[in-house]
Amino acid sequence: MCYSSSVPTTKLFIDGKFIESKSSEWLDIHNPATNEVIGRVPKATQEEMTAAVNSCTKAFHSWSETSVLSRQQIFLRYQQLIKDNLKEIAKLITLEQGKTLADAEGDVFRGLQVVEHTCSITSLMLGETLPSITKDMDTFTYRLPLGVCAGIAPFNFPAMIPLWMYPMGMVCGNTYLMKPSERVPGATMLLAKLLQDAGAPDGTLNIIHGQHDAVNFICEHPAIKAISFVGSNQAGEYIYERGSKHGKRVQSNMGAKNHGVVMPDANKENTLNQLVGAAFGAAGQRCMALSTAILVGEARSWLPELVERAKKLQVNSGDQPGADVGPLISPEARKRVNALIQSGVDEGASLLLDGRDVQVKGYENGNFVGPTILSQVKSSMKCYTEEIFGPVLVVLEASNLDEAIHIVNRNPYGNGTAIFTTNGATARKYTHEVDVGQVGVNVPIPVPLPMFSFTGSRASFRGDTNFYGKQGIQFYTHIKTVTSQWKEEDATLTSPAVVMPTMGR
Repeated sequence: MCYSSSVPTTKLFIDGKFIESKSSEWLDIHNPATNEVIGRVPKATQEEMTAAVNSCTKAFHSWSETSVLSRQQIFLRYQQLIKDNLKEIAKLITLEQGKTLADAEGDVFRGLQVVEHTCSITSLMLGETLPSITKDMDTFTYRLPLGVCAGIAPFNFPAMIPLWMYPMGMVCGNTYLMKPSERVPGATMLLAKLLQDAGAPDGTLNIIHGQHDAVNFICEHPAIKAISFVGSNQAGEYIYERGSKHGKRVQSNMGAKNHGVVMPDANKENTLNQLVGAAFGAAGQRCMALSTAILVGEARSWLPELVERAKKLQVNSGDQPGADVGPLISPEARKRVNALIQSGVDEGASLLLDGRDVQVKGYENGNFVGPTILSQVKSSMKCYTEEIFGPVLVVLEASNLDEAIHIVNRNPYGNGTAIFTTNGATARKYTHEVDVGQVGVNVPIPVPLPMFSFTGSRASFRGDTNFYGKQGIQFYTHIKTVTSQWKEEDATLTSPAVVMPTMGR
């Protein structure tokens, strides 16, 4: 709960207006590098949340009937406005979330790519036609918007994840209720202002803030037809079950344990750099972080060099020049990561690099954990079975490729994996036999570009239609099928037909 009153307040965005909440419950927003309070965000009241949904409902009819070319033009303008303001959005992300400025710019850019892809809507929403299924009869399909859709976003990608959600939903003709993470609302609020500047009509996007009550509201309100969620397994399973129970479509991207399999024939220089960047970038706070390495055969001898490269990363406040690893989101997150590191040590893992006591001059109160490497990890250890969500790389060993595949497939998660090799046959075997939704070959974080879809699987995803790309369009639309018959003789008949009608002659 919040006790400070002299800091800026985050507004709600309802019916095209940024309004001050009347809530009596507020949450502090902290700078993770200092833990200073930099703002307050309200827990929106039931009345405010209802007003937001009502605004979406009211705007839906006119927005869904708006020409697809007009919607496309709005998002063409929007992508340019995001480009023009990219650095400003990135600064907000670094302030509230902690990641380095370069990483924050990447956060915005990967979301921008989805917005750019929405500008292809005139091709993406095409229906299908089959003429002459019988004499004078044709069947064709339309893709139509669902109605009011909602998005619930996590703290780790304050721009990218919201931009996976409402642009895809809105360009299809839906109106959208967005709930950004209460820890990092700033980027979404600025993005909403830019969308308004691009010409989006009032009510097409509404933004509420809050925690459990806001989530339950979204899951239960009858006007909301679909929910997009990215975040933890606990929350994701809950939202999927509760939303589905109330008749909504739900797509839920959740936790992960992503394995990088290193073959002894891999390009050593490239592989070590890729592992370090993918494990420790964004302080490990991404669902596609390469948090687990499996060193196959002789590749285990690379461990000392891996440690040396990780040691060279600079831990600092994200806005400082040269920073490679910023702080974790909160003191609680830091405590949890440190506890999971200790659990590995207690269960017999070897601590090759310990970042728990890292000191950052001038930021002594920040939530910093430095790059950490645990080797000799077994698949039964807590540091392996749980998603750490911090700058920690756990290292397992395998004697051959089959054993490595067995380790990966035995893990319940299926978000992403990578194999590092110079052998095409090895790469093909791995990509075909591994049961993970997104696979990189010498690519450590294989997040697809928006012309494809984000296809995490197994325990990393709930739902049947994934984010963005063709599947994103499918998620935010339903199909109407029309079968019509216009008889040829109706166009040419000049006199009444008086003989018995016969079929099929």
